[in-house]
Amino acid sequence: MSEKNQSQNTENLGELLKIRREKLAALQEAGKNPFEITKYDVTHHSSDVKENFEELEGKSVSLAGRIMSKRVMGKASFCHIQDLKGTIQVYVARDNIGEDSYKDFKKYDIGDIVGISGEVFKTKTGEISIHATSVTLLSKSLQILPEKYHGLTNTDTRYRQRYVDLIMNEEVKDTFVKRSKIIKEIRNFLDEREFMEVETPMLVANAGGAAARPFETHYNALDEDVKLRISLELYLKRLIVGGLEKVYEIGRVFRNEGVDTRHNPEFTLMELYQAYTDYYGMMDLTESMFKYLAEKVCGSSVITYNGIEIDFGKPFERITMVDCIKKYAGIDFDEVKTDEEAKALAREKNIEFEERHTKGDIVNLFFEEFCEKNLIQPTFVMDHPLAISPLTKKKPDDPEKVERFELFINTWEMCNAYSELNDPIDQRERFAKQEEAFANGDEEANHTDEDFLNALSIGMPPTGGIGYGIDRLVMLLTDSPAIRDVLLFPTMKPLNGVKDENGVSSEAVEAPKAEPEKIDFSKVEIEPLFKDFVDFETFSKSDFRAVKVLACEAVPKSKKLLKFTLDDGTGENRTILSGIHAYYEPEELVGKTCIAIVNLPPRPMMGIDSCGMLISAVHHEEGEEKLHLLMVDDHIPAGAKLY
Repeated sequence: MSEKNQSQNTENLGELLKIRREKLAALQEAGKNPFEITKYDVTHHSSDVKENFEELEGKSVSLAGRIMSKRVMGKASFCHIQDLKGTIQVYVARDNIGEDSYKDFKKYDIGDIVGISGEVFKTKTGEISIHATSVTLLSKSLQILPEKYHGLTNTDTRYRQRYVDLIMNEEVKDTFVKRSKIIKEIRNFLDEREFMEVETPMLVANAGGAAARPFETHYNALDEDVKLRISLELYLKRLIVGGLEKVYEIGRVFRNEGVDTRHNPEFTLMELYQAYTDYYGMMDLTESMFKYLAEKVCGSSVITYNGIEIDFGKPFERITMVDCIKKYAGIDFDEVKTDEEAKALAREKNIEFEERHTKGDIVNLFFEEFCEKNLIQPTFVMDHPLAISPLTKKKPDDPEKVERFELFINTWEMCNAYSELNDPIDQRERFAKQEEAFANGDEEANHTDEDFLNALSIGMPPTGGIGYGIDRLVMLLTDSPAIRDVLLFPTMKPLNGVKDENGVSSEAVEAPKAEPEKIDFSKVEIEPLFKDFVDFETFSKSDFRAVKVLACEAVPKSKKLLKFTLDDGTGENRTILSGIHAYYEPEELVGKTCIAIVNLPPRPMMGIDSCGMLISAVHHEEGEEKLHLLMVDDHIPAGAKLY
């Protein structure tokens, strides 16, 4: 777009916003201020009218919603209004609503919220509509909605301004309606089995129950530093001690960690505990629950995620962690006797570990490296190492392992469950090992919780427990590529350094500046151009394509690499790894359109084949390397070839 056209568009936008305010001022001056209206009686939603047309035809109804389109045609006009359940056409005629009301209606804008009363009918083209007898302006929109044809596609704007996203993208609204249904059905499932829903503290002195760094804050009234909870576990177990035999909680937890396609610092967790059962009982309950949720929410026990069919109707596979590693890595850790042997195997397989790690930690690292990527269909991975399970009962026949399972679906850990440790002496010893790990640099280690130990000393019955993240479950059941797509208000990096709620500036949103940003390149150092020529035939064999970033996440155990899942226009997702984590956080790049070379041979990196190369621009500034991923207009489709 030329500078002249950009300036003209900015001026036009400013003029349109000015006109909307002038329209509001005229209404207020005429005693028709829409913001003074306090209520409107709604009898039906759009879908109610459409689904019950035969019953409602010719009858009077009242609806309210936002004007999404409008066609003015002399003495009669059409508009579409959008409410919670969809859109419906409205026929507005001067003779039916009166001359003054019709004059007002003609001045209404896209985005205005109106109340419509009228009769249900069907047009000659067969569209179910409302023949308006009155139109009431309930709220004046002073901003301009995104252009309908292209909609709101920029992911950063969608997440920051979810209210606009919900207006413009029907599928987004459907996702959050489905999320609400998922939580409702979890409650229904557990209520039918006589579980009791409870609430436990969010502000705690000791944030335990999971391996995660907590957020810290200060309680002014008590002049005491406290933490935001990272888990629900330890308080729920106290209730089992108190005799509440089946308890669960659905609530927010907070973990001071990075943000990627499957992680958000605050998320919703479901944890339940049941007395007098073990992890086998929890497996049966989990399998039943996930099948129930798929059938209730998706209408079938077979769902599709990212084109892959996942079957909740078949019995879930059950495999021990050691057997899983044996299956996918060819190593039997039951034959490995010492920490040093385990570390030697890790060096041989190029698996990074820390000196403090034990055999149990190494087993888990092998599982993450070789096994997780193969677990697509629902699979219970059982019998974890004692070293990574500080709150779990040991297996009586193998004290190096514990009675624990994780449910994996689509390569994701979906659920974590135990036969809960109820021996207070053993638990104190486990806490001591965790304190030692913390002293050796493990910031995610648990700390000793004396009150919890006191509760165990009172006596806790044999108990099974389950915990899983609601957000990741919603991603799976709604076929959503990133956790931000299932959070109404995800955590976002502040805009331009503004540390306001959700990263949104408290200043009024302005129209784009007419003058382009002026950038100082005086300190930029550019790498010298190549003196050697490459022949045209060789260069022409490089296939440069536009690619859409479907997902982006940090590669575990790597500080540099980001793993991109890309739409390259072929219908099959492409994976490319790029060492640009120092310059970008993964969530910034989801939804962007980039340029990649797509015909390079696969290159193994950290056990993952990188199939191509994303193109970046690099320069030096005051001795520091600067990198910018080459991103282009989102209107360019995936697979478009560059010439």
